[in-house]
Amino acid sequence: MTSGFSTSKENSPSPAPAEFWHSLLRSDVELQPKFCADFSREMRSRKLTFGDRIHCPFLRPFFLTEEDEARVRKVAESIAVFGERVVRAALESRQLLDQLGLTDSEKRLVRLDPGYPTASTASRLDAFLLPHSIQCAEYNAESPAGLGYSETLAATFNEFDLMRNFRQTYTARTYPLIQAILEALLASYKDWGGTAHPPQIAIVDWREVPTWSEFEILRDRFEAAGVPTIVCDPRDLHFDGHALHAQSRKIDLVYRRVLINDILARPAECGALLQAYEKRAVCVANTLQCKIPHKKAFFAVLTDDQNQSLFSSEERALIQAHIPWTRVVVNSHTTHQGKSCDLVEHIRKGRDHLVIKPNDEYGGAGVVLGWECTESQWDATIERALEDPFGAWVAQERIQVRREVFPFFDSEGRVTMKEMLVDLAPYIFRGKLAGFLTRLSATSLANVTSGGGQVPSFVVSPVS
Repeated sequence: MTSGFSTSKENSPSPAPAEFWHSLLRSDVELQPKFCADFSREMRSRKLTFGDRIHCPFLRPFFLTEEDEARVRKVAESIAVFGERVVRAALESRQLLDQLGLTDSEKRLVRLDPGYPTASTASRLDAFLLPHSIQCAEYNAESPAGLGYSETLAATFNEFDLMRNFRQTYTARTYPLIQAILEALLASYKDWGGTAHPPQIAIVDWREVPTWSEFEILRDRFEAAGVPTIVCDPRDLHFDGHALHAQSRKIDLVYRRVLINDILARPAECGALLQAYEKRAVCVANTLQCKIPHKKAFFAVLTDDQNQSLFSSEERALIQAHIPWTRVVVNSHTTHQGKSCDLVEHIRKGRDHLVIKPNDEYGGAGVVLGWECTESQWDATIERALEDPFGAWVAQERIQVRREVFPFFDSEGRVTMKEMLVDLAPYIFRGKLAGFLTRLSATSLANVTSGGGQVPSFVVSPVS
């Protein structure tokens, strides 16, 4: 998973629904170790684990209003539109493609014709919902994880007596993410020209990944909807020159969860998948062209004055309001707030309000928060970024974050109220908001990979 990055605090008071939920927690029921142990066992039985850890050591969902959802929808769907637009423009412009910092190997892959125009069937925007805004950290355009977990976790909370009591005062709506991703995959398959009805789907990733349990959740739901689905490793695939096979089945549609970085790093093991993709013998979602907006430098393309012609005045205003100023770290001149500056000097002086992070990593790997390191550490980070090949690192402006108090239970079932960073990450399936991955962290990074937790999100409103 990608990371949300710690920034200047905006500690808004908990909304009324959260306070009401907390008031419903019973000292002799939900706040007892037995309830927490039962909840943990239920999560394990429903495959709500990341490796050996349960997803949700919290006793409250995240609540947002209808107005919140509308604000998030506008920003998230706009950025998905920008992502597809930048893909098309970059494939026509070497200069724009170079801005993104793709390697030569990545450029070769993105130039392969996938057979249909949607680069990202599924994407996710990592963001922070503020009282009157939404601040974006990065855009995960490459088959983001967590949607199966999110819906299953919401279903688990829906079974609480506490939720039934809560709904006497507030309506609480969640999202059918699994049905939505299935519909998106089938739409991409149709665009590709697929005629099988239903198609045979293969969810493909390494069997060692900690998210394998999510693939099993998705498989079971897809099959219940009448769509045959298998979960397999890239090493299980075989291409005979005409069709892709796995587990003695011809594969029509690959829901690709194996990362492009792995396809490049392990070419022999991913050879069958790539050969079938090149021959357009199978529909693959997301396509390899999703690598273009998946790069962290995508935000550099959005915020650089030299690319203004790609966007309308209204779109540029949206970008300025919600996307942090971002640049690939390189010796050059650029603009900041409309003024020309030496980029490296600007980064060097901006330690208290800048992040330096890899252009293409996830799980918070390699992220350096300027305000949490010394001047010498910051200088060393800049020098390392300049020594690496062009496009390896980006610098990004600090953004505001959201924090709320949640009831947290430890391994012994002891419940305490803890202030957590709240990363609200909207899923966008074929350009439409589909739901959320909501991650909580007590640290500056909000992602499951680095040890954060997850809660379901509900849209709430007072019962009339």
